[in-house]
Amino acid sequence: MNKTGPVKVAMIGLGWWGKKMTAVLQKAKDDIEIVCAAEPNSAGKEFAEANGFKHYGSETEALRHPGVEAIIIATPHSLHAEQIKRAVAARKHIFCEKPLALTRQEAEVAVDACAKNKLVLGTGHERRWEPPVAQMLAMARSGQLGRIQQVEGNFSHDKFTALDPSNWRLNESEAPVGGMTATGIHLTDLATALLGRARDLRVSCESLSSKIPQGDTMSVHIRFSGGGTAYVSASLAMPFISRFAVYGSRGWIDIRDKAHVEAPAGWVVTSAMAGGPITVMEVPPAEPVKDNLVAFARAARGEASYPITGEDLVNNITTILEATVKSAARDGAVVKL
Repeated sequence: MNKTGPVKVAMIGLGWWGKKMTAVLQKAKDDIEIVCAAEPNSAGKEFAEANGFKHYGSETEALRHPGVEAIIIATPHSLHAEQIKRAVAARKHIFCEKPLALTRQEAEVAVDACAKNKLVLGTGHERRWEPPVAQMLAMARSGQLGRIQQVEGNFSHDKFTALDPSNWRLNESEAPVGGMTATGIHLTDLATALLGRARDLRVSCESLSSKIPQGDTMSVHIRFSGGGTAYVSASLAMPFISRFAVYGSRGWIDIRDKAHVEAPAGWVVTSAMAGGPITVMEVPPAEPVKDNLVAFARAARGEASYPITGEDLVNNITTILEATVKSAARDGAVVKL
């Protein structure tokens, strides 16, 4: 018998983003409910109690909490693979913050294990749920934009420049290649959703404006197997900007966020179709982080398929991330995929 009601989840990690997801899920209680959390930091207990759920010191304890059906992983990147493995063994659906893993092999193992055990695997690529981005993807897939030729994107901010040097987000092994794992990977996700499997890439990563160990300014140029290119850039030491543009033979769309997704303020969309004028449209705020988690919960309930496929995660996103690290280590050499 299929279960009904909100999916009961354990939040694994109560750092910056775990707290953000906890906040947005207050508006999604019909679909998903946090019943416990795991956070080794002592501040996690106070936060959990303030939000009305049980606190544990480890995810192993949280997995055993009565009624837990799924976990949300918001932990340092290097922990994801093992945490997913343990959740699969416990037969829990899994929502994992991006990146799913740091290597293609780890991603393949996670995707295959979830598929074999009929578990939903969601990931934190909430940009696909931003209303103008969702519309852009639909227009591209329907052929309205014609042949997609190029995509461009920049997603930068300076939120990390004030972090304590010991913070894991400033650890080169946890978050390699400048802003790639923090922001750039969102843009490569959209690029691969539009253009498919990558053929090769090259990277530039420099330290220009900070002492961030993994560099603060990166860009990657990607060529795709079916033709077309993507140019993605990200800085960890620049005032906020988030822009994504797609160019097709019949039209183009440029989407700019007014604020970081942490506190959405809406979008400005500039576009043109063949033979028509350039138009500028304001799109009101939405909460894509919540909408992504709701989509995950509804997939866990069997109400709809989760739209980011295992193929997306393995063949596209993680493959590009792994190759980006290799190219940066080789001083920007072209890496074939």
